Amino acid sequence: MTSSPVRDILKILSRNDVISFAGGIPDAELIDRDAFHAAFDHVLTNNGRRALQYSATKGEPELLDQIAARLSRDLPTTPDHVQVLSGSQEGIYLVGQVLIEPGDVVLVEQPTYLAAIQAFALAGAQLIPVKTDDHGVLPAALEEAIEQHQPKFVYLIPTFQNPTGRTMDAARRQAVADVLVRTGTPLVEDDPYGELRYSGERVAPIAALPGLGPQTILLNSASKVMAPGVRIGWLRAEGPILRTIEIAKQAVGLQTAVTDQLAVARYLDTNDLDDHIRRIAAVYRERRDAMYTGLRSVLPDTASTTNPEGGMFLWVDLRGSVDTAANLNRAVEQGVAYVPGPAFYASDPNPATMRLSFVTNTPETIAEGVRRLGATFGWPKAAPSR
Repeated sequence: MTSSPVRDILKILSRNDVISFAGGIPDAELIDRDAFHAAFDHVLTNNGRRALQYSATKGEPELLDQIAARLSRDLPTTPDHVQVLSGSQEGIYLVGQVLIEPGDVVLVEQPTYLAAIQAFALAGAQLIPVKTDDHGVLPAALEEAIEQHQPKFVYLIPTFQNPTGRTMDAARRQAVADVLVRTGTPLVEDDPYGELRYSGERVAPIAALPGLGPQTILLNSASKVMAPGVRIGWLRAEGPILRTIEIAKQAVGLQTAVTDQLAVARYLDTNDLDDHIRRIAAVYRERRDAMYTGLRSVLPDTASTTNPEGGMFLWVDLRGSVDTAANLNRAVEQGVAYVPGPAFYASDPNPATMRLSFVTNTPETIAEGVRRLGATFGWPKAAPSR
């Protein structure tokens, strides 16, 4: 087993002078601490015995109701369709454990979320990348890969993808859905960033398209829009797979923390989450613009960067013979950190790529961090050291 490059990088960032573009971590200053303090206080004051006791694996009824109501804005959902998780990462792991037999094929985007690669590989999957463009996976390539490999499922992040930040438009989603329905191929749709939109028109999950609900496991989380420390995520599915996942979760950890579940349910019941998302999105939008504008001003003409409509990440391709992994130590010496791109590839990694997160730093700090990146790679358009 190998560790996550993101976690390894975060371990070395103890120096206060290092600007980190590495982790996909919400800005702690924007978490609604007062509202969560009130929620936990209410739970422990009024329901302390229940909150501190064992409980059902599936989840607390109050939270299941809240999640079902939120999901129903796109896809009719009842509490019976929902499994509460200790973060959506647990859901990815459980899906791998219950669906994958050693040697099974899982189709993924290229690149894709590195912790999903870890979880599925740990279960014994053979990960096969499918060709993509700026709008996500190519439907014709997906259909060809399904016919050739007969995958156990397809894993996609259609909205503000990690690591690229790209989003499938409505037409591409429909084309992908047509392929999946026609071939009867299950979809695992990961949607932790979907509500963090800064520009463009909102697009519903692929799971909401006709015919996809029954064959899709839809993963979501409180981490990116509420608070990652409470470790609350959930999945939506239909049919016997839900019971199988529940049994697997019992084996892993019995249940998600009851105190956290009840606090999140109370938070959702007494606060306007949509208004909170609008506030943090305004801040993140400014930071996205600062990073994209800053990069375009210093990157060589041969390099490219995405300009995502939302989420947390930009994806940079420096092209040529540049090796971002080999340059990481030098970058840290310059006082900036990123995640080298090769970790996000199921096969044939592009060594000239990197993922940059923009959400935790102010525009001024982002500008300085971009300058340090320029000094690391010797970009001729980068500003001189100050």
